[in-house]
Amino acid sequence: MPSSRTSLDAPRPRTPDRRPALASLQGPDPHADLRDAVGQWFAASARDLPWRRDDCSPWGVLVSEVMLQQTPVVRVEPAWRAWTARWPEPADLAAASTADVLRAWGRLGYPRRALRLQDCARAVVERHAGQVPQDLDELLALPGVGEYTAAAVRAFAHGRRAVVVDTNVRRVLARAVAGTALPAPSYTAAERRLATLVAPTGDAEAASWAAASMELGALVCTARSPRCDECPVADLCAWRAAGSPPDEHAARRRTQAWEGTDRQARGRVMAALRGADGPVHRDVVAGLWPDAAQLGRCVASLVEDGLVEQDGEVYRLPA
Repeated sequence: MPSSRTSLDAPRPRTPDRRPALASLQGPDPHADLRDAVGQWFAASARDLPWRRDDCSPWGVLVSEVMLQQTPVVRVEPAWRAWTARWPEPADLAAASTADVLRAWGRLGYPRRALRLQDCARAVVERHAGQVPQDLDELLALPGVGEYTAAAVRAFAHGRRAVVVDTNVRRVLARAVAGTALPAPSYTAAERRLATLVAPTGDAEAASWAAASMELGALVCTARSPRCDECPVADLCAWRAAGSPPDEHAARRRTQAWEGTDRQARGRVMAALRGADGPVHRDVVAGLWPDAAQLGRCVASLVEDGLVEQDGEVYRLPA
């Protein structure tokens, strides 16, 4: 959801052009009206997020994208501000202690992301002289950067064309173009082709479309309670035109539990270690969770993941 930033190679707009963006295609473009309407809505309704601002560096955009994976904006924004104030450049994070990095990550969840982000910072320093690359293959080669993150950084940090598809974009395309209530549980080849077809061909236009369609999915075309009466493309929406049929993939969807899961147990251990002034004795750790076998398995997995160190009978965050 970040906006575009300055390219490393040549001057570019530092924010996506929020004017209606039409693709320069041969012949009639069946998706031009869709992009036009979403672009106008975005110009009037986009949230003022710090990683969208002109003064945000490509590194700040990359940090935001990693934090936003599976974590809502309301929790990410204060953490992102504190993180980028403390480690404004990749070299700053690369030189930090792992314990400080994990403490700063706090309750964002999935703390392995913090370790991968630090590994990414080191790679940016070592391979790219501290500058976040804009080439897609170079981005994909960075630790912890997958297909979505690479495309998002290329578009939002450098203003280059990339097909940026997250769950919000998938939902907008599923409803507005494909006419289904929700996309399939897993990203499909057909969705990839559709996203590529709908995206404009120009650099700035594609970056604008990515940000605008993502914002529409986050604020209006939501999963459970879409605000169709406020949607700028309601009159163009294939799903509404079909009578808003139910989710055809509902039987295949699984809801993720939290209570009693390994994730909850691991989080309990990490919270105790983050809040401790020094090592934590195993007896204290044993009191954090009622199921001793599950706790032992979770602590072992934290050690294996590099999130916790064991020294005899005590546990601590890595140095």
